[in-house]
Amino acid sequence: MASQDLSHHAGETKATAQVKKDEMVDSASQTAQSAKDSASQTAQSAKDSTSNAAQSAKDSTSNAAQSAKESSLEAKDQAGGFLQQTGEQVKSMAQGAADAVKNTLGMGENNPTSKQ
Repeated sequence: MASQDLSHHAGETKATAQVKKDEMVDSASQTAQSAKDSASQTAQSAKDSTSNAAQSAKDSTSNAAQSAKESSLEAKDQAGGFLQQTGEQVKSMAQGAADAVKNTLGMGENNPTSKQ
C-alpha cells in the first residue's frame, strides 16, 4: 500500500507541477503580449510626436518665408517711391540749373531782349 500511496502522491505532484507550469507559461505569455502592446503604443506615440513636430516646423518655415516675401515687397515699394522722388528732385535741379545758364547767357524766358 505504501507503493500505491507513493505512486498516487507522485501523480498528484506531477499534476500540480503541470498546472503550475501551465500557469507560468500563460503568465509569461501575457507579460510578453503586454510588453509588445506597450512597445507598439510607445512607437506610435513617438511617430505621432515626430509627425507633429515636422508639420509644426513646416508651418513655421512657410510662415517665415511668407513674412520675408511680404517684407521684401514692402521694401521694394518703398525703394521705388524713394527713387522716383529722388529722380524728380534731380530733374527739377537740372531744369533750374539750365534756366540759370540761359538767363546768364541772355537766352532765358525772363530776359527782356529775347522777347520781341
